[in-house]
Amino acid sequence: MPTMHERSQPPSLSSAQAVKPITGFLLLMVLVGLNLRPALSSLAPLLIRIQQDTGLSPLGIGALTTLPVLCLGIFAPLAPWLAKRLGAERTLSLALLILGSALLLRASHDAWQLYTGTLLVGAAIGVSGTLLPALVKRELPHGADLMTGVYTMALCLGGALGAGLSIPLADWFGDWRWGLASWSLVALVALTAWRISMPHPRPTHQPEAAKPPRVRLITTSLAWQVTGLMGSQSSLAYIVFGWLPALLQHRGLSEAEAGWLLAVSVMVQLISALGAPWLARLGRDQRPAILLLISATASGLLLLLIGPVAWRWAGVVLLGLGQGGSFSLALTLIVLRTGDSRLAGKLSGMAQGLGYTLAAMGPLGVGLLLQFGASLATICIVLMLICVVAASFALFAGRNRRLELDDEGRLVTKG
Repeated sequence: MPTMHERSQPPSLSSAQAVKPITGFLLLMVLVGLNLRPALSSLAPLLIRIQQDTGLSPLGIGALTTLPVLCLGIFAPLAPWLAKRLGAERTLSLALLILGSALLLRASHDAWQLYTGTLLVGAAIGVSGTLLPALVKRELPHGADLMTGVYTMALCLGGALGAGLSIPLADWFGDWRWGLASWSLVALVALTAWRISMPHPRPTHQPEAAKPPRVRLITTSLAWQVTGLMGSQSSLAYIVFGWLPALLQHRGLSEAEAGWLLAVSVMVQLISALGAPWLARLGRDQRPAILLLISATASGLLLLLIGPVAWRWAGVVLLGLGQGGSFSLALTLIVLRTGDSRLAGKLSGMAQGLGYTLAAMGPLGVGLLLQFGASLATICIVLMLICVVAASFALFAGRNRRLELDDEGRLVTKG
């Protein structure tokens, strides 16, 4: 079995002192990735039940879909800081522990516990999701883009399981709270496997003179372009995760069918999430691939929200192909647009931090529109505008450019 050789480590990520099998590391990435979507997708099919049981307004229910995405953006930039002080492995263990505990706390009729648990879920996912691309870049520097597709596939599978099993679990337990709480078991399994399989060394602090120069990505247009693409496509993704089942129920579909439509859409994402990085490798310019995927997303949304109901299955397939590939390529660009794992970690923190903060406005906006009685056609127009914004950022972020440090430690854009 091939093994990883030891590497010098940037300050933002601790270095594992023991060699690790590549296959074992990838399986860990898949197991951890499975935890980063069910917490979000399992909530959407149950929103109407939760609203009926808790008496929350449409805006209050919308906050449940917005708060975790907002926390993704707020806490993602903390991941490199925590990794520098605790080590990447320890930080990820802490995030998984918080995630499992938060899922239990969220399963409550009490509004305070419901919102607090939701906040902590977003915080844990924000830290975990930021660390993983940099860990992949560190462990598999020459195949990081393809392995990002495998990790993204795990995210999509977790999202599909969350959406598809949400109603059956709630019905089986006889209470939506137990259905939501059951996902904490998956986090516990991932935490146990991560603790057992990955060394958890304490970070080594370099002497002051050996510290690398500070890198300010906010001064580069390429970093902002990748961030804009991440934010706009993520906004669409979290609107779908948070509101698609409810919107489909407004069209007359049952809650079970609406949940399964979301699940099928996310299952289809497995195909494009895995295939998109290979598609991107066909050329140095990723713009055609990203624009094709955004177009598929837009077409799927149109069919689902205002198209004939009989075409709903074609709509979920197009939506899944578009969103799975778009998210996978957005993560892949973090790897392709940076020269080393340290810059990848920095760009990951910026793109996911600021990007998810922008993305949180999407679910909140849909909640506000529904609060004021907006039609599905109006919501569809808003979604198409977000697609246009995503395509605009893709025209710049998809170009063959890369952020690197020159011999004097200055940040430069090459390509």
